[in-house]
Amino acid sequence: MKIILIGYPCSGKGTQAKFISKKYNIPKISIGDLLRSIILNKKNKKYLDIKKKINQGELISDNIIISIIKKRLSKKDCLKGYVLDGFPRTINQAKIMDQNKFKIDYVLELLISKKKILKRMIGRQIHIQSGRIYHKIYNPPLNKNRDDITGEKLVTRKDDTKKIIIKRLNEYNLFKKEIIKYYKKKNKLKQLKFFKINAKKKLFIIQEQIQKILSQ
Repeated sequence: MKIILIGYPCSGKGTQAKFISKKYNIPKISIGDLLRSIILNKKNKKYLDIKKKINQGELISDNIIISIIKKRLSKKDCLKGYVLDGFPRTINQAKIMDQNKFKIDYVLELLISKKKILKRMIGRQIHIQSGRIYHKIYNPPLNKNRDDITGEKLVTRKDDTKKIIIKRLNEYNLFKKEIIKYYKKKNKLKQLKFFKINAKKKLFIIQEQIQKILSQ
C-alpha cells in the first residue's frame, strides 16, 4: 500500500501518516524529518544552505529532494508500501517520481482553511530528537516546555513564525492546483485512487474515514 498525503503545512499530514504507518505496518516517510535529520548530522556548506532555506520558509530544490527520497524508498522496509508526508511538493517532483517507477495506490488530500492552519502552527513546540509535536493550547506537554517521555527541552521551530508560515502557505498554493489536477487525471485513468478528506473534523472521525478508504 503506497500512499501520498497532500495538504497545507500543519493540516494534519504528520498525525495521519503516523496513524496509517502504525495501523498498516508501513513506514512513514516525511521529507521534513529527512531534511532535519541531514541538517543535524552534516555540517558542510551544502547542508547549511538547506538549513537556511528551511528556516526562511523556502523550498529546497527538486534535485536534492528527489535524491533524498529515492535513497529512502530504496530501503527494504519500503518494499511492502509506505506513506509519504510532504512529498511531492511540486508537479516536477510528482512526474520524476512516476519516471522512476515509484507506484502510488492512494492520494489523500487533507482540506483545511488557512485561518485554521495559522491557529495550529503558532504555539507549536517540537521535541527535535523524536519529532513529537506539542501545542501550547491544543496539545500542551505535561510539564511546560518539556517532552512528556524524555523530559528534554522542547523548541519552537524558526520557520513557525507568522511571517514564515504565511510564506510557506503561499508557496504551497503555487503548486497545489497543478499537483491536484495531475493526480485527479491519474485517478480518472484508474492509475491510482484520489480522495478528499475534511481535516477540520475530530481526529477519530478523520481516521475512521481513512480506514474506510484504504479498506477498498
